[in-house]
Amino acid sequence: MTPLPLLLLAASPTPAATPAPAAAPAPIQRPQTVAPLPGGLDAVLVVNDNNPELISEPGILLSTFPGQGRSQPAAHLNLPLNGRFDLFSHHVYAGKPDQLNSTLWLAVVAQPRGAQPVTLQLLAGSTALSQATDRVQPQAPFLPLPELMPQDGSTFSGPGSRVATELLGRQRNPLLPERWTLPPGQPSTLLVLPLPVRGLDPLLNGRNLQLRLQSSGAVSLATLAAFGEGDQPPPPERWAALLDGGLSAKEHTPTPRGSSGKLVYSRVSGVQVGSTWRATLTDPGQPYLSASRAPISWPIASLERGSLGTRQVQTAELKAFYPGTAWAAHGNYGVEYDLTLPLRNGGPQPVQLQLALESPIKGDQAIGGLRFKAKPGPPVMFRGTVEVSGLDGPDGKPTGRQGFHLVQRVGQQGPALGSISLAPGGRRTLRVRLIYPADATPPQVLSLLPVKQSPEQPEPSR
Repeated sequence: MTPLPLLLLAASPTPAATPAPAAAPAPIQRPQTVAPLPGGLDAVLVVNDNNPELISEPGILLSTFPGQGRSQPAAHLNLPLNGRFDLFSHHVYAGKPDQLNSTLWLAVVAQPRGAQPVTLQLLAGSTALSQATDRVQPQAPFLPLPELMPQDGSTFSGPGSRVATELLGRQRNPLLPERWTLPPGQPSTLLVLPLPVRGLDPLLNGRNLQLRLQSSGAVSLATLAAFGEGDQPPPPERWAALLDGGLSAKEHTPTPRGSSGKLVYSRVSGVQVGSTWRATLTDPGQPYLSASRAPISWPIASLERGSLGTRQVQTAELKAFYPGTAWAAHGNYGVEYDLTLPLRNGGPQPVQLQLALESPIKGDQAIGGLRFKAKPGPPVMFRGTVEVSGLDGPDGKPTGRQGFHLVQRVGQQGPALGSISLAPGGRRTLRVRLIYPADATPPQVLSLLPVKQSPEQPEPSR
C-alpha cells in the first residue's frame, strides 16, 4: 500500500482537547453555634391553599365544607373553622394560547355550620398579582432589587413579598372588606379576584392572598377557580355549582413520610396548625442572651432534611389534607416569626454585634457551623421584609421599628441589618419579626455575629 503523503497526514490533526470547566469555588464554612429556635407555633388554624400552584382547570381548590350529600364527598375536608383562623392562598395561571385575553377567577366562599348568622372580621389582609393588567389590582413584579433596601412600605419583589410586607405592617388592602355577615343555609361569596394574562408575554400571572380572620361562630370555607365571560367574573350560581363538583387537578405527588432517597415535598392543600411562632432567645435557664454567645444562628423555616444540624423541624403539621399533596406545611409559608432577643454584655469590655438574616447552604447534619457559597446564586432563596427594633441608631441609641427588604441568593451570608453596641454590663432588647413569604425557599437563619473590636475579640472566620 502506498503511504499517504505527509502533507495529507498533517492536514487531518486530532481535535484539540476541550478545556475542562473551572471547578466551582469550595464552600465557605463558618465555625459557630447553630441552635434550635426556642418557642413554637401557636394553635391557630391556617387554610393553606397552594396545590395546585399552576391551575389548569376549573374546580374546587380547597374546601373545609362537609362532603355528606354532595356529588363528590372526597373533594371536601369537612373541618369547621371557629374563632381565629387564617387563609394562605397562592396560585399561578398560565393562560390559554388560543385565548390571549383569558382570565381565571378565584373565589373565596364561606357558610355558617349552624342555624345562626356568623360574622367574619378581617383583622389584617392583603393580596397582590405578579402583574396587574389594570389600575385597580395591586401588583408586585419580580424586580431585580438590591440585596438590602430600607422598607419604605412600597419596596417589593413578587406578590409573596408584597403581601407579607403589608401584613407585617399591620395593613388591610382596601380591596378587602373589613367584615362579612354570613346568613345560614347557603354559601356566601367573600371575594372574587381575577388572575388575568391579557397583554402579558409570556401568558403567565400569579396571585398571593392572605387573610387573618376572626369568626363569631363555626364556618366552612372553600377556594374555587373558574372562567368567566371575557372580563366578567362567573355569576354567583356558577360558584355554587362548582362547590358541588370536583377538585381542580393537583400536582407534584409527595414522597411518603419517612421514606429514604430523593424527597419530593410537594405543595400544600390542607389546614395546618400554627400561624405564628413566638420565642424569646436566651441562654439556657437565664432571662437574657449573653453577647459572648455570638457567633450564633437560629434556623427560620427549617424543614425535613433541612434542619441545619439542629434536628429541629419547624414545619406546621396538617390537621387535614388531600391525598397526593404535601403531608406537612413544608416551609411555613405565611407564618409570622416574632422573636425577642434580650441581650446582655457580661464581660469587662464593650462589644459590638451585628444582626443578619442569611441563606446558608441547606443541610441536615451538624458540621460545627454553617456553609456558604463563595459566589452566591443564582437562584433567589428569599424575597421579603424583616422588621427589627433595638438596633443602633445614628446617635448610638436604640431605634424603634425598622423594615428591611432582602433579596438573597443561595448560600449567601448577610448582609448585616444593623449593629448593637453594648458597654460592660449593658443590656439591649431586640425584636425581630417576619412573615415567611411565598416565592422564598427555606431554610434561612437569624444570625448574631461579633464585630471585630480589638485583638482580644477576633472577627468570626468567613
